[in-house]
Amino acid sequence: MSWLPRLTGSNFAYQHLAFDTFLDDAAGLGRERLELWGVAPHLYVPEVTDAQARALRRRIEGRGLAAYCLTPEQVMYPVNVASPDAPLRDRSIAMFRRAAELCVELGAEKLLLTPGRGREDEPVGAAWRRAVDAIGEITAYAERLGVGCVLEPLQRVESNLVNDAPTLATMLDELGSRSLGAVLDTATMAGAGESVDDAFAALGPRIRHVHLIDGRPMGHLAWGDGHLPLADYLTSFRRHGYDGHMTFELFGDGTYALNPRAAVEQCERAVAAACGSEGLPAGLSAPDTVTEVHDP
Repeated sequence: MSWLPRLTGSNFAYQHLAFDTFLDDAAGLGRERLELWGVAPHLYVPEVTDAQARALRRRIEGRGLAAYCLTPEQVMYPVNVASPDAPLRDRSIAMFRRAAELCVELGAEKLLLTPGRGREDEPVGAAWRRAVDAIGEITAYAERLGVGCVLEPLQRVESNLVNDAPTLATMLDELGSRSLGAVLDTATMAGAGESVDDAFAALGPRIRHVHLIDGRPMGHLAWGDGHLPLADYLTSFRRHGYDGHMTFELFGDGTYALNPRAAVEQCERAVAAACGSEGLPAGLSAPDTVTEVHDP
């Protein structure tokens, strides 16, 4: 097998533990690159100074790790680039511009964006225009700093703008930025009734980052806690020649936060079993040595 998944470490589900605990676990699990969730108390974008970001970078690199992608919290927080409330939208754009600056200080090459949402009682076209204008401004600013952006579709309960791969392709086409790529989230994808092949048919090489998570079909679950076809997904990624990074974006029902490393290890065992002994990600055991998977 010539293709292997490139797994990042991430502090998703680690928000109730020290940041250093996350870093120690990521290093101990053999990760090399990190997707950093910009959430309090670890890395709350509106409050982190340049000096604090550089200190975080030293702590990261001191363990042989490197930041790869910064993903500010932007769905549950009051952050919405498509908001009809002008002050809120302006603050949201400013937050992402600041996040791009922090990417530089952290050494992260990518910034993850989402499309926001409009009011449910207004024409979708008005919110779409606000989202496109905001994302265009953020992307252009990040590009001037040497940072690329990736845009992730959201579940319908999270956004009324971009919920599937064809709609994401339409927004990317309208934005027309070479530095802006797509995120494929397997649970959101499944919730939209799509497959990995469907996503690549719509987006092709513009897929530059993946959230590899289980669901029922939606959710942010550890592999084995949902019912999505991991082996089929990995086969499709390999067939399409995807060589970008993948992150286990774990939230679940809150139990993962009690023991996030166990949830990550559960995911890794599932990936190892799906890959087979010929193509294991670094640090994983062959399927014949996989131990019993327990709930996190």
